[in-house]
Amino acid sequence: MAPALVLSTVNAPYREELDAQGLVDCLLDHSRARTKPGHVSSFFGEVKPALQIEFARQFNITKAELVAAAEAFATYTGESYPLAA
Repeated sequence: MAPALVLSTVNAPYREELDAQGLVDCLLDHSRARTKPGHVSSFFGEVKPALQIEFARQFNITKAELVAAAEAFATYTGESYPLAA
């Protein structure tokens, strides 16, 4: 259930949709995340942290990797996200 809920939230405001693997790629590759800033911002800003962690776990992304992605994206955008320390 987590991937469908996450993707519906992440894709809702955008014409171009990311699939689960596309979002995973953005979470693991900070330069790729910059090519989909709206989607990644929606993930870190609109999806509850517990659901972010569950999504990441389902795709073998560790919490440390997820936090690193949140911190890198927060630095890039100047926004603050719950998982970014």
